[in-house]
Amino acid sequence: MSFASAPFLVLFAAMLAAQLFIRPSRARQWILLAGSYVFYGWWDWRFCFLMFGLTLVAFLTGLGMARWPRRRRVLCAAGVAAPLAVLGVFKYANFFVESFCALFGIAQPGALGIILPVGISFYTFQSLSYTIDVYRGKLPVCRDLMRFSLYIAFFPQLVAGPIVKAADFLPQLEEDRRPTRAGVWAGLNLFAWGMFKKVVLADYLSVFVDQVFATPAAFDSLTVFLAVLSYAMQIYFDFSSYSDMAIGCAQALGYELQRNFDLPYVSRNVSEFWKRWHISLSSWLQQYLYIPLGGNRKGRARTYLNLMITMVLGGLWHGAGANFILWGALHGAALVVHKIWHRAHPNAHGGLRRWLSILMTFAFVCLCWVFFRAQTLSQAAQVLQKLFVWTDGVRHLYSWSIFALLCLIGATAWCERFHRDQNGVVHGEMPRFRAGTFSGAFAMTLLVGLTLVLMYTGGNPFIYFQF
Repeated sequence: MSFASAPFLVLFAAMLAAQLFIRPSRARQWILLAGSYVFYGWWDWRFCFLMFGLTLVAFLTGLGMARWPRRRRVLCAAGVAAPLAVLGVFKYANFFVESFCALFGIAQPGALGIILPVGISFYTFQSLSYTIDVYRGKLPVCRDLMRFSLYIAFFPQLVAGPIVKAADFLPQLEEDRRPTRAGVWAGLNLFAWGMFKKVVLADYLSVFVDQVFATPAAFDSLTVFLAVLSYAMQIYFDFSSYSDMAIGCAQALGYELQRNFDLPYVSRNVSEFWKRWHISLSSWLQQYLYIPLGGNRKGRARTYLNLMITMVLGGLWHGAGANFILWGALHGAALVVHKIWHRAHPNAHGGLRRWLSILMTFAFVCLCWVFFRAQTLSQAAQVLQKLFVWTDGVRHLYSWSIFALLCLIGATAWCERFHRDQNGVVHGEMPRFRAGTFSGAFAMTLLVGLTLVLMYTGGNPFIYFQF
């Protein structure tokens, strides 16, 4: 069930009405849990049992660590290994079998026919964060299975994030949270902006991007260049729109989710980019992978190795393929280079240098997106060849109209409210229409009307559903 669909709007309206008019907090949470399983089971009801199984493993692991503290390490290892094994089977089995056969020259048996459950990477990471935090003593054990199940299955962020840590969400479930007028208005405001970015901007860009990336060798270099730039815009608007809608839904229901994007394309370097892009994943990898590996506490060489391992595994998390591994490795290498450069030039920023660094970072990120978007490394090589060796080919007529769409995208980006922190770093968020005013109601009506008139009706799923 996609956010940009009529069934979801009906489900969300029912969930919101229940939260508004039912008094007992316990009953409201039960309804949220049931609605979350309906939302997830809409794709394939069988995977509801998989999600509940992983929920039960994490829940019982936490109880076991509380009851048998001397066996905490063994129980934690089992509680981490089980969901990782499930993730490995569903997401990486085909990749590992094909890689093994290619390495030893064995005839490939073909695809194993394993269906990837939607959102498995996200709720697996959430269960892992709970298990690890309980083991570290940073989080009390949850003894309420219903509330723990709701933490794992909470439908706004279930299938594409933001990745919610147990320490941030479980305490909210202990409170009697009810929707407020201000919260509902602000949540619907953010949801409407997200819907506009998805069905008007991201989905129309996907038409052009998909055609060019399907046969890049057939198009001229200008068309390919615009397709690469368009994909950078598409994936940002597609993924950030889901995060906006998820955060908006949660806010309307009375819950808070962390922000997941913060103007990533104005980053001055790759390190800053990963503090602005998919913030929940970046912080998860830092807290549960990079720091346990040693972080920057064991010398420069070990720091660089830890960065590479973290980013390669981050690339593998996104997908089982050599292109995703290379994408992660490129970002890892860029992080290493930035650390070396920053150590030698700690005060190299400001003025023209700032704008050049933003432009260079954006160019690097766009080039890396080529490997992320391409289906194979050979397809990525064809795209890169078109970019660096200017050649003729079919000039897609849509490549000219893409300029107008990119101007619309620029206007939308400038609608965000910008401010600078004490270090001069630019931040921003989508504007909020004032509740209870004619101007606010008019602006919201205009946004919804534009979305309905301009929306792409091809029904593209969110990109991150495949992860």
